Amino acid sequence: MDDLSIARALHVISLVHWIGGVSLVTLVLLPGIIRSVASENRLELFETIEGRFGFQARISTTIAGLSGFYMTHRLDAWDRFADPEFWWMHAMVFIWAVFTFVLFIAEPAFLHRWFHDRASKRPGPTFALVLAMHRILLFASLVTVGAAVLGAHGAI
Repeated sequence: MDDLSIARALHVISLVHWIGGVSLVTLVLLPGIIRSVASENRLELFETIEGRFGFQARISTTIAGLSGFYMTHRLDAWDRFADPEFWWMHAMVFIWAVFTFVLFIAEPAFLHRWFHDRASKRPGPTFALVLAMHRILLFASLVTVGAAVLGAHGAI
């Protein structure tokens, strides 16, 4: 087994965990909380469950970024970023950058406080907005993962 195989495996494992967790939060957790939990109890339950995943997602996005950077460096594939045929590499970096910004910068700096304050006062509209944002991010993530798999195998 060589270093690229290990890097690729780490990359895929981290993506399965990260995007799989986003899928769970988007398709199961948020809709379940919105439909089944009283407005006054939503915030506490969501923060308890999602907070545990947030920590894990920071680890997964870090591993995804490091392994992706390593594979690009090791393969000397930097020129792909100048070729429109490899648009899916830009998409991977973009999705990674969005989640990394949210997890490491926006959430600790202001997003957590904003969400907590708004959800305390207006839980219905706040949870609807959070669900909509999660759906957009999940859709973009899944399109990117699919395109990256196809692109890495020469199908697009």
